[in-house]
Amino acid sequence: MKTRIQIGQLEPKAYDAMMAMEKYLSTSTLNPALTELIRLRASQINGCAFCIELHSSTALKHGESQNKLFALSAWWESPLFSEQEKAALSMTDEITLISKNGLRDETFAKAKKHFNDNEIAQMIMLIGLINTWNRMAVSTHMYHEK
Repeated sequence: MKTRIQIGQLEPKAYDAMMAMEKYLSTSTLNPALTELIRLRASQINGCAFCIELHSSTALKHGESQNKLFALSAWWESPLFSEQEKAALSMTDEITLISKNGLRDETFAKAKKHFNDNEIAQMIMLIGLINTWNRMAVSTHMYHEK
């Protein structure tokens, strides 16, 4: 596939705003490895090959195991994920697929057991941001050039 358009070149102010949110989220109190699992999981759901490749390699750099990355598409079945990670991944699935059931009260309650309100807010922003990146990349056929 050939890239259709380069949003960053066509709409630099919008792209800069996205990057500003990235910069802000890089200061969050969330574990960097967990943020990469969140980004990778949303990207799997959205079928964004560009982001799957990017966030898989970034997760490895943050110390995630290959086995955990291999199991991510069925995280709820895997013993490799902690209860905290499962709460975050459940939020990721539900927010990414928001039109199905929204963010269920049960999922929010589980997240409250493992994260403070600011961390929950940071996760919601992170999930929204990666979903926007996914939509931009899939819509434009963005890919990694070798």
